[in-house]
Amino acid sequence: MATGKRGLISAAVAVVCAVTVLTAPGTALAAPDPTPGASAGSGSGTTASAPATDSELEVVRKKLNNLYHDAALATDEYNSAEELADQQSEEIVGLARRIVKGQEKLAELRERAGAAARAQYRTGGLPPQAGLMLSDDPRQFLDGAGRILQGERATDSTLTKLEQTQQDLKQYAKDASAGWEKLEANRQAAERAKKKIKKQIAAAEKVESELAKEEKERLAELERKAADRAQDAWLDTGVLDGSDDSASGAGRTAVAYAKDQLGKAYEWGAEGPNTFDCSGLTSQAWAAAGVPIPRTSQEQWRQLKRVSAEDMRPGDLIIYNADASHVALYVGDGAMVHSPRPGRTVTIAGAGSMPILGVVRPGA
Repeated sequence: MATGKRGLISAAVAVVCAVTVLTAPGTALAAPDPTPGASAGSGSGTTASAPATDSELEVVRKKLNNLYHDAALATDEYNSAEELADQQSEEIVGLARRIVKGQEKLAELRERAGAAARAQYRTGGLPPQAGLMLSDDPRQFLDGAGRILQGERATDSTLTKLEQTQQDLKQYAKDASAGWEKLEANRQAAERAKKKIKKQIAAAEKVESELAKEEKERLAELERKAADRAQDAWLDTGVLDGSDDSASGAGRTAVAYAKDQLGKAYEWGAEGPNTFDCSGLTSQAWAAAGVPIPRTSQEQWRQLKRVSAEDMRPGDLIIYNADASHVALYVGDGAMVHSPRPGRTVTIAGAGSMPILGVVRPGA
């Protein structure tokens, strides 16, 4: 166990985690087939069997972690596809506006060209220069020549604009068609991800439903102990030695927003105000601070400035797992706030209670 400041941090986080795990809705956990400890109290209607051993429950814990991890990955896929679809929808709307304006401009240019053609018809098709050649007044000749030159330039300009506008409209239409194809592809990607999420969550819920009440409580305790061990090991590295937990003004605002969401349920694809997934919480926390950041945990890891864990300060984002499938907001004193997974609520936990990939800093 850690000592001094680290010991106090570990103890405080352990208490918070214990209360959260035991009181959060949907914390019922279950075992893989065959069910380790189905009982008459589980509603199966069969003869009670021996309760699952701790080793069997540990297998269940790891299985659930894997299922919810895969659901988190699919959630990132869904959020990314939805974000791209939104962007493409905006681009298509912009192209549609350009097409409307282009069509209006084309109609105006055609009217100008038509007016020039009608004027030439009224002169009997005689070139304007011929009329000047018949004039005996030099001043009239020079004035007329200037007007003719201006008219020719205006006509040439109109025809050039007419041709360019027609080309622009063709390109806009081509871009809009390509945009629709991309939009449809991303909508299909989002739908595939949605099915994957539902499949993983359903599998996890099935596992959870097959344990008796006593086994669920023991499994919750195993989860708490595993988180405590990971947190203690992280603190024992000395990562927080000398940290002062100072934060920028925006960082403090982001932390305050995240803490205000404590107790709200996890929901995949949600960005608030009543439910959140992990990156929905962090992106909205920083949006509240006036700093837009990417929507998904993977893009937050990819695009934001990386800082060392030793230099971490409140408001920074901690990215978890080798595939950047989870993200939390560091709040200081070795703790973070996050929206963990389906069946859980936004909570405070030890920052080192899960495998840390790295730390990023929005607004840097």
